[in-house]
Formats: sequence, structure tokens, C-alpha cells
Amino acid sequence: MSTIWVVLSYGISLGLAVLLLYVFHARSWYWHMLSVMCALGLGLMPPPANWQGPTYDLSLGSLFVFLLVWGIGGMLMFKTHHEKHA
Repeated sequence: MSTIWVVLSYGISLGLAVLLLYVFHARSWYWHMLSVMCALGLGLMPPPANWQGPTYDLSLGSLFVFLLVWGIGGMLMFKTHHEKHA
């Protein structure tokens, strides 16, 4: 598989996660924590025997990057709501 496809796929995943964080802001902290846990679960999961190959690796890697960036980015952007006293 060509390197350009890997860079393009991971770049789109990263860009989409950052764009969603920018447009919709951080959601509840537990959604972002669940996203990080799912990303780590996908990353540590061994591939099924008949699904091994570069296409599976690329698609799973892109999903991993998206979930990890969206999860960590949302937890870093999460702010509690404090009332401002005048």
C-alpha cells in the first residue's frame, strides 16, 4: 500500500476529529472517556484471521486515530460551568 494513502487516511481522520470538536465543542466528559477506551480496545484487539491485510489495518488505524483524538481533545476542552458573579 502506498504511503500517500496512509497519510491521507490518517490526516482525514485527525482533521475530522478536530473539526467536530471545533464545530460542536466538547460533549459530556463520559462520551470522550468512552471514545478513548474504545480506541484503546480497538488498538489492542487482535485482528480476526480472515480479515488481516492492509485495508483492514488502514481502516482500523483511521478509526483509532479519530476516536483517540476526539476523546482526548474533548477531555482537554471540557470546562465546568461556573457562574460569574458581577
